[in-house]
Amino acid sequence: MNALLQKSLSSIASAAFACALVGTALGQSAKVEGGKPSFDDLQSPEFSGGKQKRFKPKDWLEIETDLKVMLSPEPNSKTLDRLLIKWYVAVENPERKSTMLLLTKDVEHVNIPLGEEVYSSIYISPAAMRALTGGIGGGKRVVKYVGYEVLVNGEKVAAETSKGSAGWWSKPSAKISRSEAVPILDKTETPFANMWWDRYLEVGKKR
Repeated sequence: MNALLQKSLSSIASAAFACALVGTALGQSAKVEGGKPSFDDLQSPEFSGGKQKRFKPKDWLEIETDLKVMLSPEPNSKTLDRLLIKWYVAVENPERKSTMLLLTKDVEHVNIPLGEEVYSSIYISPAAMRALTGGIGGGKRVVKYVGYEVLVNGEKVAAETSKGSAGWWSKPSAKISRSEAVPILDKTETPFANMWWDRYLEVGKKR
């Protein structure tokens, strides 16, 4: 067997294996029950140990939701490999009254236990909240809407919103504009990374 033919057969075998994996994934039906997202101000945590420094904890904005994921047929691992949550946060525009900025964040979660109540969360830092509020009062007061979509294998399987109808983030509006001026962070990007570990879904490594 010449090298070219052997390489071609190897490629065909690899493609067939990939198709088998995709077929298995597509053969499973995913169902996700998602609660309404909630949000609140949360002070920076204080940790003991080492040299202590004086500082006054500031408020982060925490946004979270509860989820329950199911697969049919259920695999022996009772685990979903990964899912994607697309977050949408509408906040008051500090530069233009009666308008809003739409902030977004995609968070990939891995090793999702099936049939259990689990949580996903995102955060806005004190510095970012100051940019939105001018440093007056808590950050949650400038949040108007929070929504999210859950995708499994690229297919949307759930969507929820704190108020109004899910999908408001994709409807054209003169009063809302997308913005990247204020970043949204996942839990691993915050001081809360190692807190309440078993409550929250594991965040996948950045690719």
